[in-house]
Amino acid sequence: MGKIKMNTQKCKGCFLCVSVCPKKALYDSGRINEKGYRIIAVDEEKCIGCGSCYRMCPDYVFEITD
Repeated sequence: MGKIKMNTQKCKGCFLCVSVCPKKALYDSGRINEKGYRIIAVDEEKCIGCGSCYRMCPDYVFEITD
């Protein structure tokens, strides 16, 4: 399993990633990106690097690294 890396400037706040995370590691950060969208954040203690968010995200916000 890898580590998650996010580019939140690509995030459009659809939260599809949040809905598929098996460990509930993703959540609404309460912050707004420069495009005006609410963005997500990751709890790295909970994240197992499974890639569910990567596969679900239509905006290529996520990258899974080794």
